[in-house]
Amino acid sequence: MTTTHDAIIIGTGQAGPSLAKRLADAGRRVAIIERQLVGGTCVNTGCIPTKAMVASAYAARMARRAADFGVRIEGAVSVDLAQVKARKDAISARSRIGLEKMLTTTPRCELIRGHARFRAPHEVAAGDRVLSAPEIFVNVGGRARVPSLRGIETTPFLTNTSLLGLETLPEHLVVIGGSYIGLEFGQMFRRFGSRVTIVEMGSAVIGREDADISQAIHEVLTGEGIDVRLNAECVVVSGIPGNVTATVECADGAPTITGTHLLLATGRRPNTDDLGLDAAGIRTDDHGYIEVDDQLRASVDGVWALGDCNGKGAFTHTSYNDYEIVAANLLDGGSRRVTDRILAYGLYVDPPLGRAGLTEAEVRKRGRPALVGKRPMTRVGRAVEKGEANGLMKIVVDQESREILGAAVLGPGGDEAIHCVLDTMYAKAPYDLLQRAVHIHPTVAELLPTITGELAPLT
Repeated sequence: MTTTHDAIIIGTGQAGPSLAKRLADAGRRVAIIERQLVGGTCVNTGCIPTKAMVASAYAARMARRAADFGVRIEGAVSVDLAQVKARKDAISARSRIGLEKMLTTTPRCELIRGHARFRAPHEVAAGDRVLSAPEIFVNVGGRARVPSLRGIETTPFLTNTSLLGLETLPEHLVVIGGSYIGLEFGQMFRRFGSRVTIVEMGSAVIGREDADISQAIHEVLTGEGIDVRLNAECVVVSGIPGNVTATVECADGAPTITGTHLLLATGRRPNTDDLGLDAAGIRTDDHGYIEVDDQLRASVDGVWALGDCNGKGAFTHTSYNDYEIVAANLLDGGSRRVTDRILAYGLYVDPPLGRAGLTEAEVRKRGRPALVGKRPMTRVGRAVEKGEANGLMKIVVDQESREILGAAVLGPGGDEAIHCVLDTMYAKAPYDLLQRAVHIHPTVAELLPTITGELAPLT
């Protein structure tokens, strides 16, 4: 027997629950299907739990630095990873339970547990149930990508998900991958007390960033005792639980790294390979992402793809914006598009990086006349006062239109301060608007107007 709904949502990640409630409140009968934990990656294995652990790591770091601020702490500072995990789990659980309550108490919304698979363009099976609807929204997220390293089939390893389950501190954590996940976990576990080695196949950590930003982050990590190995052209892994080895070909350092735990942090892949998309005629690209247009419509009429599975953004905020786009266009007569949004993200090492728009290197490639302003955190009073003067901030603008093209703030509160620039960019206002703003002193953000007054040609 097939149950008919007005809308089916597959997955309860960031876009799903909000869309379910909005559609149900608009009078539609909605089924939302979840095969694992409500809330998806962000709530259970991503933003919320990892940033809770970053907060614990920050506390440990500041406790060890207490003497720098004239504060005495008797005895060595130690970290109880089981307690860190318990705190993290409790924070995630509150978010998950809150979402479950919202979905189960919203009229006309049914939460169904099971693995959803398409049987036809508008028909889905979930467990022993078959559901149909004229509108189906795929919101299945992604998971860690396991790279094809030699030896990986027989070597024990962790991903960002399984690492969160540890209750005993690794003696030596070897991280393969020098991007967001690898750097955040690497710094975090170093501050907890582990030895950490980060192996990056590229010539720099966070290779998509400008060289000065990447170098500043590199110096922060090595300054805390993390061994960073770059240009690892060939990586071979082997080992048993508690004793793993990575053999690397790097310009510097020993060719063999031996640790107790191995973390793979080499990117993500969409959870689309077991959805039966072929049965529905839904096209995917070579990487498994569902192909969508500028309004997130898939190749089959009446099907949309939101969140990490569409390849249009890999962040919680882009997933939520996907919901906003679809809801506005379906229910409000809007014409919102993915291309209306400006790339923005945070990297939650300490100090955090806030990024908006284009990098300096990307602006150079465009070949248009541009201006750039920079300031090291050593010249930002708030950073110096807090004893956190690592990093820098920079803004790049179009010389002719005077619009801001991109900005980065690597420093205390960089993930917050960047929004001053981002909002100016969305307003399509000239940088003069930001330059004339009167910001609060003492803050990091107060120097953003100052930087726009010190712009020089990008050579």
